[in-house]
Amino acid sequence: MNDSSIAALGPNARFIGVPGSRTGLSTPALLLDLDALDRNIAAMAAHARKAGIQLRPHSKGGKSIEIARRQVAAGAIGICCTTIGEAEIMAGAGIANVLITSPVVTPAMIDRLVALNGRTNGLIAVADNPANVDALAAACAKAGQTLSLLVEFDVGQNRTGTTSGEAATALALRIEASPQLRFAGVQAYYGQLQHVAGFAERKALAETQMARLRALLEQLKSQGAAAGIVTGGGTGTFDIDPAGGVFTEVQRGSSPCMDREYVEVDMSAGRASPFAVSLYVQASVVSANRPGFAVVNAGYKSFATEGGMPVVASPR
Repeated sequence: MNDSSIAALGPNARFIGVPGSRTGLSTPALLLDLDALDRNIAAMAAHARKAGIQLRPHSKGGKSIEIARRQVAAGAIGICCTTIGEAEIMAGAGIANVLITSPVVTPAMIDRLVALNGRTNGLIAVADNPANVDALAAACAKAGQTLSLLVEFDVGQNRTGTTSGEAATALALRIEASPQLRFAGVQAYYGQLQHVAGFAERKALAETQMARLRALLEQLKSQGAAAGIVTGGGTGTFDIDPAGGVFTEVQRGSSPCMDREYVEVDMSAGRASPFAVSLYVQASVVSANRPGFAVVNAGYKSFATEGGMPVVASPR
């Protein structure tokens, strides 16, 4: 970096590469413990290898090109992104095999998807609606392209996804019938289960949804549309997903940084979690005039608060 590019990073840029400089930071400041990050990435990669399952982490946990690169270097087959914009950034950084996990529907976004498909390797999209499949096929035909598609199957999240095995199978056959599309498999993500506190309850709920998924895969196979990719799972079910025998790959996105909600659940049936928090917000006490009470210079805008109030990790 030159002096002008460092200055553009803000008041803390002068501490880049300076050992022991954390106490001098202007706060609030986002801190990433690289040693903990790399241990988390290595632990998840080793777990996936031992379980005989592929790892395609979701980028929503870190939203970082550098973290994605470290995950791929550790053995991940690609990266998941929620939006076309995130996929463009990851692919633009040279990361291949990007899976966009939410349907791409509007004409403008479909145009961007087709353009991205033409300049990156291994791009995969998802669909849960016949009209969207037809629109994607038409756009690809116009561009002279073939696009790989997964059928999204709702496994209890009640968000996107086909809601029955019959609907999912019909959509897969519709994709198979299009010369412009390739049926690549099924996405089945039970995000609603990832923070269930008790391991036994989380396992039972996951097994129920994996049984539904297993029935769909058998139905697809009987119709001549076997799913090559079956993707889903997450950090909270990392020790549950492989045993079901349905997933070919898992989308564990939060494990590099480990937000507080994962620290508070029983990750491995009473055994210690192999992952640790690596991402923190450093704040400074600006007032402490009352016993047992302090005010810091990091408020709601400094934290993600939908999972509850932040917890003090260290007093200094």
